Amino acid sequence: MTIVVILVFFTLALLGMPLAFALGLASLGGLLAGGIELSVLPQRMMHAVDSFPLMAIPLFMLAGELMVRAGIMKRMIHFANALVGRVHGGLAHVAIVAGMMLAAVSGAAVASASALGSPLVPAMRKTYDDGYSSAVVASAANLGAIIPPSNAMIVYALMAGSAVSVGGLFMAGVVPGILLTLGFMTVASVLSVKRGFKLTGDAFSFRTAAIEAWRALPVLAMPVVVVGGIVGGVFTPTEGAGIAVAYAVIVGFCVTRELKISDLAPALFQAAIGAAMVGALIAFAAGVTFLFTIDMVPAAMAEFLQGVSDNPTVFLVLVMSLLIVVGMFIESNAAYIMLVPLFAPVAGTFGIDPLLFGFLFVFNLVIGMMTPPVGVVLFVMSGITRVKMAALIRNVWPYVAVQYAVLILCLIFPGIVTWLPRALGY
Repeated sequence: MTIVVILVFFTLALLGMPLAFALGLASLGGLLAGGIELSVLPQRMMHAVDSFPLMAIPLFMLAGELMVRAGIMKRMIHFANALVGRVHGGLAHVAIVAGMMLAAVSGAAVASASALGSPLVPAMRKTYDDGYSSAVVASAANLGAIIPPSNAMIVYALMAGSAVSVGGLFMAGVVPGILLTLGFMTVASVLSVKRGFKLTGDAFSFRTAAIEAWRALPVLAMPVVVVGGIVGGVFTPTEGAGIAVAYAVIVGFCVTRELKISDLAPALFQAAIGAAMVGALIAFAAGVTFLFTIDMVPAAMAEFLQGVSDNPTVFLVLVMSLLIVVGMFIESNAAYIMLVPLFAPVAGTFGIDPLLFGFLFVFNLVIGMMTPPVGVVLFVMSGITRVKMAALIRNVWPYVAVQYAVLILCLIFPGIVTWLPRALGY
């Protein structure tokens, strides 16, 4: 059955069929090959999406949509500009810092790319070339899946079961997210000097920074309230996502006063589209996971990998190497849904910390969102800015290199990932 599933899935995927439907038809083929009752498929699909934790994803998507429509980008950009605008690579630094702040609201790289691209790239083009401007914003947007809250981590935790908590994964992303931000800013400074980009923005002023910080405070407080409540055990991730939606509505109507009643329907529509894509992948992949379990694929894989080496580090390197390739060719949500049920149990047999493995798994596939040929963030940025993909890819490699450097650091020094969640009791 497993061979049939794999052959059908990759054949249909290579022919261009959407991955969710390719997974569904692969499941159907596997059931037919195994002589299993076809009614198992809709039962498994329904069971997979009938999940309270899964509701956090559309709610966080909706909160991000509402915050963007509420005019938060203006306040974030002004605050970032007051902090880092007058340094080498100042506009790039503004984009990166704004991306870090938006990451604590949106929870998704694609949503961040859409929100950052339109207001920032036109201003950056006055100083930088088109390809570099789009590459910087794409890199800043990729922080959205690492800095909590993160939809990718919610999907991982859902597929991994009780082995890892959403709150623990959220906290695992904090220190690496800060390292990524600093690394991006370092690259921006070096490239700015090397390419002779002129200085922009006003000189740093404590007064201006304080004023802009005060104006941005309602926005900056949102992740403190939501993520802090989840980590503190005050509410679950799904309840926290609901609170984020209510917070976004209050900020939009009462603080920035830029959110309109007419904005609610488009925001709900966009959140529904994103949630439907993830939900369809999870539902159709449930059949594949069921068939792999019947065929004892996880056990066979564990036995094979333990035969290669019983060293946990070697196992991690093998899995990370595989995910580098997977991230280049398969959409990240599909990869989580297909591979997490296979590899997470095997990682447990090697005695690897579930939080460490989960974060490294997510981080690797997040990087894949910026690597061709299926770099989703790159396609979004190219669509928004009308920059040719070749120019975007040429300029994005230094920032991809920073992400892989941080990934390797996390692999060599696991405390970077595990220190904060363990200190908080996860």
